[in-house]
Amino acid sequence: MAASNDTVLDFGEEEFDQARVLKHPVAVGFHLAFRIGALLAYFLCGWFSDSFITNFVIVVILLSMDFWTVKNISGRLLVGLRWWNFVDEDGKSKWMFESRKDRKGTVTAMESRIFWLSLVICQLLWIVLVLGALLTLKFKWAMVSLIGVIMNGSNLVGYIRCKWGSTQKMSALAKSFLTRQAIKSMFTSSKPSGGSVQQT
Repeated sequence: MAASNDTVLDFGEEEFDQARVLKHPVAVGFHLAFRIGALLAYFLCGWFSDSFITNFVIVVILLSMDFWTVKNISGRLLVGLRWWNFVDEDGKSKWMFESRKDRKGTVTAMESRIFWLSLVICQLLWIVLVLGALLTLKFKWAMVSLIGVIMNGSNLVGYIRCKWGSTQKMSALAKSFLTRQAIKSMFTSSKPSGGSVQQT
């Protein structure tokens, strides 16, 4: 996944329809259903079966369905982004990132918010579940939640790089943000805290 092998296809600036509506309710439903289903299965599967293998298979199937749905359907419909990987003739792995050229009227602010929030929140939850399983010495369940981290994290990283470009561009954005914050904090801390001083 070297940056030199990345190919970023940026087809246009991001434009949102600000209407608070769901233009793709079925895609939103499936986007949320599989990831919430995987988490619920992880928490509740012990109530329905004592077999770890059965519970493991159910959670992994739901995670796989979520991974495929997010990568191939909901990413394109809800945020107008797509990523994939292929191996070229030289045997090098290449990552492709696409952005729909004209997303005006097809991507709504609400659907975009649902897409990104669900990706980030689920990733944080899976990380917490890994740590919780390790701390309670439930190593089998740590493996299950680690699969959740890897599968959800792959989509999250893929779409972040799809939205903001290659590693170098993301690094430049981070440096620019930190520089702006440092300058902003310097100016706010240099302002006098008291009232105005009157000269006599």
